Amino acid sequence: MADGTSDFSRSMSIATSGLRAQAGRMRVISENIANADSTAQTAGGDPYRRKVPTFSSALDRSLDAQVVTLGRIRPDRSSFRIKQEPGNPAADASGNVKYPNVNPMVEMTDMRDAQRSYEANLNIISATRRMIQRTLDILKS
Repeated sequence: MADGTSDFSRSMSIATSGLRAQAGRMRVISENIANADSTAQTAGGDPYRRKVPTFSSALDRSLDAQVVTLGRIRPDRSSFRIKQEPGNPAADASGNVKYPNVNPMVEMTDMRDAQRSYEANLNIISATRRMIQRTLDILKS
């Protein structure tokens, strides 16, 4: 029984690491969406730059298993969107305003993917809890 309990614990811990990583990914995506139409604080300055979450895999020695973590969050170096808006306080001398390099459609697609991954990890935790409960019920009878 000790082996079974450790397997249940490993499953839940690995799935929990996935939950944390996907939750972090959703926070970064939410920040990108929230700033999609922001402009620079100063005339001609750079606006918000899209952030790209990464994942890393690490060995959890206590579990003797690979777990996922939210890795470095790096800036997206693609070009800013530029619009001609001479009356905008963020406009440069030519009347151009830089807008973030955030594409809301891409962000929403990434968000859906992160939600599905989050739900998959949550389903693993729920299934593991059900198996633990069934095991306990069998042992009680």
